[in-house]
Order: sequence, then structure tokens, then C-alpha cells
Amino acid sequence: MKFKLVLTLLLAAVLPATALAGGPGGRHHGPKADHHPRGILYVYDGTLAAVPSSTTLTVDIQSGNRAGLQSLVGQSAEQTFSYDSSTEFLLWAHGIPTVVPPTSLHAGDWVRVNVRARRGAALAEIEATAPGIVGDRITEPQGPNRPLFLFRGTLTSVGTSSLTMNVAGGNKHALRLMIGQPASQTFAFDDDTIVLLWQGKVPTVISPAQMVVGDRFVVRVRAPWGSTLAQVEATPARHLGDREPPAPAPAA
Repeated sequence: MKFKLVLTLLLAAVLPATALAGGPGGRHHGPKADHHPRGILYVYDGTLAAVPSSTTLTVDIQSGNRAGLQSLVGQSAEQTFSYDSSTEFLLWAHGIPTVVPPTSLHAGDWVRVNVRARRGAALAEIEATAPGIVGDRITEPQGPNRPLFLFRGTLTSVGTSSLTMNVAGGNKHALRLMIGQPASQTFAFDDDTIVLLWQGKVPTVISPAQMVVGDRFVVRVRAPWGSTLAQVEATPARHLGDREPPAPAPAA
């Protein structure tokens, strides 16, 4: 795993500046991210070295987003981040996040540290900036065997096992299926679908009956490669996000 990190860091070091600024292959790290008042997002994934102290947590970093990996070039894989009362610690279980105190995290847990700082910030500056969210997945997530179809839009109606929304965006898999299609689309959900209501940066699990027509909405479906739009819509959604904030990068 350490070899993979070193290889990734070497690749990040030789990436052209235009790629880091955001081009066709890296649009989620492009100029749009600079519009955020706190700068761009630096993401670090790895294992927690110990239970967080009252102000810091130490992570053995094994992966991250491009900005995060670039900041690590020439640095040790083990790094310490400062946090404060503005940092939310989320413990994920069966796809459901719960806000927990830092002491609920354990050494060896797989965590993701999300820090916003100015573009090109030194690692020391990033580590001194309180993360917005620290997510604990306990174990390293396994890569999904089906692609994610993510649709963003406005919720227009909710039934007992389906919902209708006006699609206004999404990831590349979803948008390809939307070519030539009307904006209004209907998606299935079932008892295994997780519905989250976002209030700021904290998600809360709700029932489908609590979804509010007119809210900003996100539908996530995992379906086989080559699925048609009708097949994707007939596959019960994995996650539904009510008032989910815009993501700095496509969700996996």
C-alpha cells in the first residue's frame, strides 16, 4: 500500500499545471472550486494511527484526491491534522452516517479527512486548518462492481415506491442517458434505499414520507454497465439525498 502511495505521489508531481488547474480530465478540481470562500478541497484517506487527541488526529495516508496527493510530495505518509469545534466526525455503518465525538474513532479505522484551504497551500498550512468533515468507514471501502448513475435536480413528487424529479445535472453515466430525454424522470426506491436529509454539512436519516417536494435532490443508482435509462430508473436507488449540497467531486 505504501508503494502505491509513493507511485501516486510521483505521478502527481509530474502532472502539468494545466491539469491541476482543471481541464477536460479534471474538471471537478477546476476553476469552479476556487469560488468556494475557503478555497479548494484537499482529501486524505488512510488509517487512523491512534484515537484523536483533544485537538489533533494522525493518519497514515494511503490515498486522496489530486490536490491532497500533490501536497504530500516529498513528505511522510503519516501526517497530523488539527481540528476544532467546527469539525464534524461522521461514523458510517451500512451506508448511514452518525455524528459522533472524536473519541468514538479507533486506531486502525479507515478515515477520510476533508480540508478546505487555498490552492497551492503548503502541507503545514493545510494541516493547521480544521477539517470540515472527518469520515470514519472503519474498514477500507471496497470498489463497487457496478457504475454509479447520479442524478441531480428538483423533487416534484413522491409515491410509495418511486419519486419524480426534474433532472438538471449528474455524473457522466447519468448525463449520457439523459441525452434527448425530458427533464422529468421517475426513479424507484425500496426498503433498502437510504434517504438522507442534509442540513448544512450534516446528513440525517429520514423516511421517504419526509422528503419534501421542491427540495434540491440527488438520486444515486448502481446498475449494470450498458443499462438503459429505463433500466436504471427501475433499479431501486441506493441513496437519496434531500437538500444534499453540491459535491466538489463526483460521488463514488
